[in-house]
Amino acid sequence: MKVTIVGAGNVGATCADVISYRGIASEVVLLDIKEGFAEGKALDIMQCATNTGFNTKVSGVTNDYSKTAGSDVVVITSGIPRKPGMTREELIGINAGIVKTVAENVLKYSPDTIIVVVSNPMDTMTYLALKSTGLPKNRIIGMGGALDSSRFRTYLSLALDKPANDISAMVIGGHGDTTMIPLTRLASYNGIPVTEFLSEEVLQKVAADTMVGGATLTGLLGTSAWYAPGASVAYLVDSILNDQKKMIACSVFVEGEYGQQDICIGVPCIIGKNGVEEILDIQLNDQEKALFAKSADAVRGMNDALKSILV
Repeated sequence: MKVTIVGAGNVGATCADVISYRGIASEVVLLDIKEGFAEGKALDIMQCATNTGFNTKVSGVTNDYSKTAGSDVVVITSGIPRKPGMTREELIGINAGIVKTVAENVLKYSPDTIIVVVSNPMDTMTYLALKSTGLPKNRIIGMGGALDSSRFRTYLSLALDKPANDISAMVIGGHGDTTMIPLTRLASYNGIPVTEFLSEEVLQKVAADTMVGGATLTGLLGTSAWYAPGASVAYLVDSILNDQKKMIACSVFVEGEYGQQDICIGVPCIIGKNGVEEILDIQLNDQEKALFAKSADAVRGMNDALKSILV
C-alpha cells in the first residue's frame, strides 16, 4: 500500500513518521515544493528503521508528482500554518489555490486515490477539493474531527485522572475554534457516562478547552501543533488502508444528513477501504441540533469565499 503526503512540514513529516513506524503502509512518498526538504525529511525517517524495526520505504521528492503514481491514499497538508492570533478562516485565500492545484496534480498520477485533507480551514478546503476534482464524495475526507476528538478525550482524561484510551468521546461540527461541538452528553469512561463522574461545570470547561485546543498550542508553540495532527492523520489512513471500518468523526460532504446540504462538515463516519463507507446519523438533542445548525451556517459562510476559485 502506498501513501503520498503532500507537504513535508511538521504535520506531514510526523504523519509519515507515524505511518512508517507503525507499518501502516509499505511505501510513503513525501512531496514538497522546497528543494531538498522532503528528501531530507524522508532520509531522516529512514535512518530510524534499524532502531525502531520498521520496513516501510520512505522517499522524498521536490514537486515531482510522477513519483506519487499509484498512491492508494494522498494526504494534503500543504499551505501555511496558523500563526498566533490567526484564525483558520483567515487562511482561506492563501491555502485554497494551493489545495486545488495539489488535488489536480495528484489525480493525474493516482486517479483512484482517496484524498485526506488536513490544510486549514479544513472543512472549506475539503469542500474545495471535492468540488474542484469532481470525485465521488466517499473519496474526499477532512481529518479535523479525528484530531478534535483526540483532544477532547485528552482533556476528559485529565479531568477524570483516567487513561485517555479508556475514554470514548467525539467532536462533531466544523473544525474551528467556535464551530466544533464536543458531545459531552455521549462521552463515556469504559462504557459509563462521564456525567456520572464530572460536574456540568467541569464538563463545560473540558468542552471549552477542547474548542480552543489548537489555538492554545499555537499560542504556546508560535505555530500550529504537529504531533497530534500527524498521528490523527495516520489513524485515519490506517482505517482506510486496512479496511478497519472504525467510527471516526470526519469532515465529509452531507446531502441531508443532520439537516444540512452542500457542505463538508464533521460527522461520525465509518471509514474503510472505500473511504467514507457510511455516515452515522446519531440522535442529537435539541441543544446539540441547534449548535450543529449554527456550526453549519458558519462553515457555509466560509465556503462563500471559494466562489471565484471554483468558477
